[in-house]
Amino acid sequence: MKDISKTDFAEKFRNRTKKFVVDNIKFFKTLPKTEEAKIIGRQLLRSSSSVGANYRAACRARSQAEFHAKLSIVVEEADESAFWMEVLIEAEIVKQSALAGLLDEAIQILKITSASRKTVS
Repeated sequence: MKDISKTDFAEKFRNRTKKFVVDNIKFFKTLPKTEEAKIIGRQLLRSSSSVGANYRAACRARSQAEFHAKLSIVVEEADESAFWMEVLIEAEIVKQSALAGLLDEAIQILKITSASRKTVS
């Protein structure tokens, strides 16, 4: 197995979190035009875009404390993104199949950043 440096991982994960934002924007455009879909969709847009923006900020952190703080925001926002996706599914606004990939990605990002946060002191 190839060893990946921290900078390579950071760059790949930065791209991954940006793709998560873009994929959520594309998903938002497919939502029904109902009021509840718009409200929940906007919440999802806010939380998912915060994932990408705050991971990017974490990569530019000036200290371990700042890195930890930004990574903590990523954890919270990835969890919130998963929450809004679950609400969209459970409220039967969208079918689970429409969100399966995005929900899985939110959970993976949450797991990765949660584990990373634990290693930073």
